[in-house]
Amino acid sequence: MRSEINRRSLIKRSAAVGLVALPSAGLLSACASSGGSTDKGPDKGAVTKDNPFGVNDSKALDIVVFDGGYGHDYATALGKLYETKHKGAKSSVLPTQDISGKLQPRFNAGTPPDVIDDSGAKQIKLDVLDKAGQLADLTQLLDAPYIDDPSKKIRDVLQPGTIETGMLNGKFKQLSYVYTVWGLWYSGKLFKEKGWTEPKTWADFISLCGEIKKAGIAPFIHQGKYPYYINVVIMDLIAKNGGTDLQKRIDALDPTVWDEPAAKAAVEAVYQIVDKDLLYPGTNGLTHIESQTRWNEYKAAFIPCGSWLENEQLKSTPSDFDMKFMPMPSLPGDKLPFAAIRAGAGEPFVVPEKAGNKAGGLEFLRLMLTKEGSGKFAAAANSLTVLKDGVGSDVQLRPGTAATVTVLKAAGANTFNYNYPNTASAFGTDLETASGELMAKRLTPAQWLAKAKEAATKAKKG
Repeated sequence: MRSEINRRSLIKRSAAVGLVALPSAGLLSACASSGGSTDKGPDKGAVTKDNPFGVNDSKALDIVVFDGGYGHDYATALGKLYETKHKGAKSSVLPTQDISGKLQPRFNAGTPPDVIDDSGAKQIKLDVLDKAGQLADLTQLLDAPYIDDPSKKIRDVLQPGTIETGMLNGKFKQLSYVYTVWGLWYSGKLFKEKGWTEPKTWADFISLCGEIKKAGIAPFIHQGKYPYYINVVIMDLIAKNGGTDLQKRIDALDPTVWDEPAAKAAVEAVYQIVDKDLLYPGTNGLTHIESQTRWNEYKAAFIPCGSWLENEQLKSTPSDFDMKFMPMPSLPGDKLPFAAIRAGAGEPFVVPEKAGNKAGGLEFLRLMLTKEGSGKFAAAANSLTVLKDGVGSDVQLRPGTAATVTVLKAAGANTFNYNYPNTASAFGTDLETASGELMAKRLTPAQWLAKAKEAATKAKKG
């Protein structure tokens, strides 16, 4: 799930919706026509305890990353780390916001990169890639030694939920590297100046929005062209009101979920934003950067997003903005407390099955999961990784990132996450399209629920 998807996702966003689904036919034909084999070129290197995948240092490493909320400087730094650990190896990093446009021809030709950060609004959908046989099984990565403590395996040092998020059709196919949290954001400076207090209930949120509007500021803005973001609000409210069992039923594509009171309460709550005219004018036509920049300009008070927001907005955020982060406010009868938050592994990294240097791709991921690699990412991207305790005290966090750490600690075990953007992307896109229509007042809450049920039924049938 990131800047245009879930993500950041995802997300991609994972993102997040304006998502571009790559036609499965194109990839299926690529599998049939490429005739490629893994680790083309010179023989693999010797497999040892320190080189579990048999990296051949004479092979170049080809890295492609989504150039969004986390930028790409981290990838260059990690590429240099790979070269340091494997003398003679050379790495190259291609940053792009058009993953599908850059990589579909390469998949079709049987010459994909060795490792990909497959994110953004133009990502190649993971379930489509998997069905086409284009993703390498990363189980061997999970069972490889953890470099900082070889007595442990990689699977032993990952944040809870990381492995589950990476599963596609029963196999671990993608490493969601960034530990992302989702929620609402506001300016600490603005709230302090106006004497506003962070609302903990939805009723207080709507009441505060009324005060904000009277002050001449739009209470709420979202990334209108990418309804993934407003869908975060809806889906988080559903999970908190209905509990994690309901969230899991949504991931399982249970159509009856959309008849539940929690679903109705959440959609009706979010609809109040447009029904009470609390939305920034023209929001529905704005990109993520346009809406987030207006928020940075104090033209709107609240915006929904994942924890990549701060890094994505570095250039437009005033130095004294004091970015703050909060969970979704509570609805009456919530089964999860206010502190509960959507949190989990996001930003999918994959190794193509037909990569020319698959061993190098796997080793790159293993190096990412070291204290040094995780620290390089945190320093460059202002975000946390899925490595437990992966950021040392020597890494200085910015206000927004520090706020997410505080909220995450307060949540404790009360975290949840959705996986349907990875496992049922068409269903996710249908939901997001309906949410865009809801915020444009072209759908009522009841009509939104009907479309959600229809989308789940269709997805369940396959």
